[in-house]
Amino acid sequence: MKKRLIVLAGSTAVGKTKKAIEIAKQFNTEIVSADSRQVYKELKIGVASPTKEEQAEVKHHFVGNISIYDSYNAATYAEEALQTIEELFKTHDTIVLTGGSGMYIKALCDGIDIMPDANPQIREELNNLYAKEGIKPLQEELKQKDPSYFAIVDTNNYIRLIRALEVCRSTGKPYSSFRLNTKTKHWFDIEKVGIMRSRESLIQRINQRVDEMVKNGLIEEAKEFYDVRYLQALNTVGYKELFDFFEGKATLQKAIENIKTNTRQYAKRQMTWFRKDKEIRWFDLDKEELYVD
Repeated sequence: MKKRLIVLAGSTAVGKTKKAIEIAKQFNTEIVSADSRQVYKELKIGVASPTKEEQAEVKHHFVGNISIYDSYNAATYAEEALQTIEELFKTHDTIVLTGGSGMYIKALCDGIDIMPDANPQIREELNNLYAKEGIKPLQEELKQKDPSYFAIVDTNNYIRLIRALEVCRSTGKPYSSFRLNTKTKHWFDIEKVGIMRSRESLIQRINQRVDEMVKNGLIEEAKEFYDVRYLQALNTVGYKELFDFFEGKATLQKAIENIKTNTRQYAKRQMTWFRKDKEIRWFDLDKEELYVD
């Protein structure tokens, strides 16, 4: 029997954790997480990590395995996750991979181009430029230095703009020249399934989740990391909105509303990414049950 990796994709709050556990139990196997936020051991509430009870039901890998102070990216994840998957295949015929980080999933399934190491000084310069003048100078510089990548990148995602410009400035070459898009061939089968819900249903779930996070101590968790808010791991939905509250830039009520709004926008971006992958077989959980045989 050929080994199989079941990839369960979907947006935040759609119900991936519950469904992944159900599938893992069905095949008596383990779960490999593909979530770029849940990898941090210090962050729990704001990144919606699987609970201790859920992790007791089925063993999870790559949940809380690194520190917010560590440098981590999709390439490193793909290398480490692939090693874990191959080790698990020694005792399991099927493994479940689940998460909402499209870049992590793509890096593992398709491979990822190796980019030049970032120059910390250039990154600091670009971050300072963004902090002082906003995203427009980043957009203009990337459009000039790498029009090919500018045409396809999310030009409102300053993190991706900065990463591309780091490469452009440090190498003198376009970022797109390093993007070879050579697809990796694996010796095991990969089956991709996705779960979705109606817009109204997902909004309700997101709002409910945020309210539960606040109730479970999200404000206290964010306050604990306020002094290191500059870290990349904390520049994410659920924390940056509360940092604004701590700094008096927003009321608590407004900060919570912003978390809900930004989470909805994040979910929309996730689905835009996943819908580009024609290998994913979709299930609308508002209309049908997810079935994997």
